Amino acid sequence: MGKNKLKRFASNDEASNVVQEGKPKFLEIKGNWNKLFFNNLNPIIVEIGCGYGEYTTGLAEQFPLKNFIGIDIKGARIFKGSQYAIEQKLQNVGFLRTRVEFLLQSFDPGEIDEIWITFPDPQLKENREKHRLTHPRFLAIYKQILKTNGVIHLKTDSRELTDYTLEVLENESLENLGHTFDLYQEQTFLTEHNGIKTKYEKIYLASGKPINYIKFKFKKVD
Repeated sequence: MGKNKLKRFASNDEASNVVQEGKPKFLEIKGNWNKLFFNNLNPIIVEIGCGYGEYTTGLAEQFPLKNFIGIDIKGARIFKGSQYAIEQKLQNVGFLRTRVEFLLQSFDPGEIDEIWITFPDPQLKENREKHRLTHPRFLAIYKQILKTNGVIHLKTDSRELTDYTLEVLENESLENLGHTFDLYQEQTFLTEHNGIKTKYEKIYLASGKPINYIKFKFKKVD
């Protein structure tokens, strides 16, 4: 392991805005994010697969009366978002280092108000379908931690993942609140993205790739 990675992991161990296995708060945080971490009752929005945290911190800067949590398993990436939040004195930002499969260990039912999935690995090989972050096994987890009527956003450069997700929405108890295959050309949903572009999004746009977007929620069960 490189020295830079070791330094970043050590920084995460010390950073108060990073929750990860090995820290006391990791075992206490479930159901207590508002009380133990943010010290307020503001809504909680999570970014799944947050990478370097550009979306998490970008949203936090624009919406100081909401709380934001970036979730990723890669500590070296979380480090960048964590350090940026510390430098900018963002008190409404946290980072959780864990796998998506284990979210129920860190959140109570209905603890989350909104979910963003930004530019995930589309896992396009057929034998990797269950690893797609909009696969029904992950949606079942999101449904538990989301509040009633909580919204999920998917932003991706992958038309294949977009088409797959739209098909999943039809087959599951999900309501498509709108989608586009070219966010910046069509502009219908552009205001919902608050001008925030991740590192990878900028690369995709520079290469001429259209950005896809879907907004959806779980249907109410009568």
